[in-house]
Order: sequence, then structure tokens, then C-alpha cells
Amino acid sequence: MSESEVRPNFRRSVAFALAGVLLTTTTSGSAVALNWLWRSDVSGTATVVDGDTLEIAGEKIRLEGIDAPESAQTCGRAKGGTWACGREAADVLAKLVARRRVSCQNKGFDKYERMLGVCSVDGKEINAEMIRRGLAWAFVKYSTTYVNLEKEARGARAGIWQGEAEAPWIYRENRWKVAEQQAPDGCAIKGNITENGHIYHMPWSPWYGRVKVDPSQGERWFCSEAEAKSAGWRSAGLR
Repeated sequence: MSESEVRPNFRRSVAFALAGVLLTTTTSGSAVALNWLWRSDVSGTATVVDGDTLEIAGEKIRLEGIDAPESAQTCGRAKGGTWACGREAADVLAKLVARRRVSCQNKGFDKYERMLGVCSVDGKEINAEMIRRGLAWAFVKYSTTYVNLEKEARGARAGIWQGEAEAPWIYRENRWKVAEQQAPDGCAIKGNITENGHIYHMPWSPWYGRVKVDPSQGERWFCSEAEAKSAGWRSAGLR
């Protein structure tokens, strides 16, 4: 494991420890110091969590500006029928990073403390490549960087643009609405305990329908992802 692979978590921990001091002594110098600690880039070998999330040395990296189909999601084919676009997005991402050094530019952190990154392999930007291949949407709620590239993919009817496809943010919203009607107190996130640890499943997880919550075994329901994370549970990854 290289120094660059372990440094981000260390720097972020230091940043959190110093945040109170820096915020109460706001100067240009303290702001620069906090920015340096906060914005360390990451590089190393990567594993794939899903179609828009990587992990490098324990650091979850959400590809900034794009939103790939959820792992359980299907999309329409040009000549009818469906294909597993969510699984395909994750598989293609895995091929792009396989056995290569991945470099991710840190663009900040989201509310779940995942790093937001623009990642590349051998000089090729992965975020853009996923859009170009029609395996992700431009996530315009947070960034317009890939809007023009998305237009090109749509014009070429690449990937998700060959037929009917539901944007993942709508897919997630619809799945949540259905699940919360059936969950205790509307808390639709399933907390499952396995030999791999304490894992939570969102309503759009591929395994959500198969997971049974058994409170007698310490399993539980969560009302939000933040609640699950703060309780020490981790998300169910594709790989």
C-alpha cells in the first residue's frame, strides 16, 4: 500500500480534529491549511462498489458529476425487451480500472463522508468515459460538467439511450416510496448482520427483497442512510 493510498483518511481525520479551532480563528492562513488537509487526492488500485463508486485503500470514492443506473436497475433495449444496465455499468467500470493505477482528484466530500472524485486511468477520465458509453447520466443536480457529453451519447443512442430508461434518482425515489409503505414507521432501510459484518440495504439494492430483518438477532430498520452509518453499519456493495 503506497503513501498516497493511506494519506487521505489521515488528513481528513486531522481536518476534523482541527476544524473547531480553525473555524473559531478564521484567517486566510487557517483557511488554506484546512483546504490543504481536506483536498488530498487519492491514487492506487481500485475495487468497484457499483457503477459510479470506487474504493481505494478503504476510501469510498463517488464519481463526481455522474449518476449510473442502480445495480438492480434494468433499461429498455432499442428493439424491445430489457437489459441489466445497472450490472453492465458496474462491469464496465470494473474493466476500466482492472489491474491499473487509478488517480482520483478530490472534489470534496458528500454528506455520507464519501469522497467526490474525478478519476482517471492512464490519462483517460473515467467519469467522462462512463457518460460517453451511455452508462451514466450527467448528475445535473450537482454538476453540469458532463451535459454536452451526455447529449453526444444520447445522439449516438449509446447504452441507456438506446431505449426507455429511468433516471436513477427517479428510480431510487420510487423504490423508496414503495418500501416505506411496508416498513415499520416508514423506516425502509434494512440492517442485516452476516459473517461479513453489519450491512444495510437500501430499497434499490439487488438483495433488498431477499433480506429479512430479525430484531431478535440484533438486526434493525433505519430511517436514513446517515442513521445507519452513524450506528456503525456499512452499505451493501455490489462486489
